[in-house]
Amino acid sequence: MSRRCALLVWALLALLGLGVAQKDCGPIVSRQEWKALASRCSQRLRQPVRYVVVSHTAGSVCGTPASCQQQARNVQYYHAQQLGWCDVGYNFLIGEDGLVYEGRGWNTVGAHSGATWNPISIGISFMGNYMDRVPPARALSAAQSLLACGAAQGYLTPNYEVKGHRDVQQTLSPGNQLYKIIQQWPHYRGHTPAPPPRRIQQWVGLEEQ
Repeated sequence: MSRRCALLVWALLALLGLGVAQKDCGPIVSRQEWKALASRCSQRLRQPVRYVVVSHTAGSVCGTPASCQQQARNVQYYHAQQLGWCDVGYNFLIGEDGLVYEGRGWNTVGAHSGATWNPISIGISFMGNYMDRVPPARALSAAQSLLACGAAQGYLTPNYEVKGHRDVQQTLSPGNQLYKIIQQWPHYRGHTPAPPPRRIQQWVGLEEQ
């Protein structure tokens, strides 16, 4: 099956709310496919990761592969070119087209939740603003399938904890409506004290958030 056909099948399954098997991440749109700029990041995540932080970009929404690829490039340009970070801040981005877009991926420390949480969590961000509207079912299914895959493949601990961005920082993210939804996810744990910081080497971009 061609990559294009696989993406279409994934989008259809997500639209129907079927998702994919736990051990199959489904088609993740690679950095090469969405024409990402080269990453300058070097800090590695220690796996398996226990925490997942869900946010929204609070920017433009996208509903097609073409528009979501452009939006992923827009987010990366803002983070890397205007803010001076080493790459787009998120490990993964979710489009309203029902596809997952590779950011820093499973192996690299993100810049999404501050100095305490970045080195111990995976950050996934829904592209759009979800203060007053909810993401479509296909986008929610894509995110949940990604996390199930991450746990099945050992990137996340089996008992990983999902948190909203506002649970770990002072922010409105991931938006009121998306926040209500993730609070119903089985791995959501909400407000908990921040874990003690690990002994990690100094990494470039401490100003990243």
